[in-house]
Amino acid sequence: MNLLEIKELKVDYTTKSGVSGETKLVHAINGINLGVRRGEILAVAGESGCGKSTLAKAIMKLVDIKNGEIIFQGTNSTALNSIKEIRQFYQKVQMVFQNPYSSLNPKMKIGSILKEPLLINKKLSSQEITRIVEEKISQVGLDTSVLDKYPHEFSGGQRQRIAIARALILEPELIIADEPVSALDVSIQAQIINLLKSLKENLGLTFIFISHDLSVIKYISDRIAVMYLGEIVEIGKTSEIFDSPKHPYTQALLSSVPKIGSKTEDTTIQLEGELPSAEKLPSGCKFHTRCPYVMDKCKDKIPEEHEFSLSHRCKCFLYTNENSMI
Repeated sequence: MNLLEIKELKVDYTTKSGVSGETKLVHAINGINLGVRRGEILAVAGESGCGKSTLAKAIMKLVDIKNGEIIFQGTNSTALNSIKEIRQFYQKVQMVFQNPYSSLNPKMKIGSILKEPLLINKKLSSQEITRIVEEKISQVGLDTSVLDKYPHEFSGGQRQRIAIARALILEPELIIADEPVSALDVSIQAQIINLLKSLKENLGLTFIFISHDLSVIKYISDRIAVMYLGEIVEIGKTSEIFDSPKHPYTQALLSSVPKIGSKTEDTTIQLEGELPSAEKLPSGCKFHTRCPYVMDKCKDKIPEEHEFSLSHRCKCFLYTNENSMI
């Protein structure tokens, strides 16, 4: 059962050139359809600039959308307007950011940072608030003594644990983790990944895990959605994506990771050129400008989704009846 449904989501935003001041329109998300199942960790993978973080911000109502619906527990969150409705939404959906230091108020002690959401959203006694704060900080593997300290007194890994505790404080059902370990040392990354997996199992949480690191994604995720220029080009179970990648872009991403495993080492697709600008998107299949298997129809026609199993789908002309598969 899907906890979250995204339907035909489109997000555009404008930027200004620093030199000329010219305004440009960026097409960040281009018609995404995506379901997130209750109790899973869905990873969103892709190069920098493919729209992963914009997708997270759209779900969190941090950017305006051009078109589409984001349906959480049967309610279209894009239509929420009142402060009460929005507060109720944020009690159920929380986010963990890439840089924990920038997301924690440096002037507040950790205890106050964790208490603040409870004071705003709940009518609880001071004793009950203290109990919840101590419980959550313990759940992320920290001692309650940290509550009397400031963010600058901790390491990056400890600060990320604190940020996770803050995301847990209102007992949400969905947590969006946007590159939560990319700024951490490898050994600390493993600790945080194990913590997220443990929280998922013990608390029944659902995660959207955004990352460009496929080795991390392989370890933590149940399913993977591969993004390219604001679109989902392939989605499937983690084993399906790693053992039998179908889209040439997915194959190229896996080829770029050292020692990804024997089943994918035979696939050696090298991406040519840089990710095209989202200001002027390629026509047809957006990957055709870099694809080693490009055909004439790829340049002006949009491929339909091809289904390989109930869970594994990709958008590519290589899998139409008249073409042989890779």
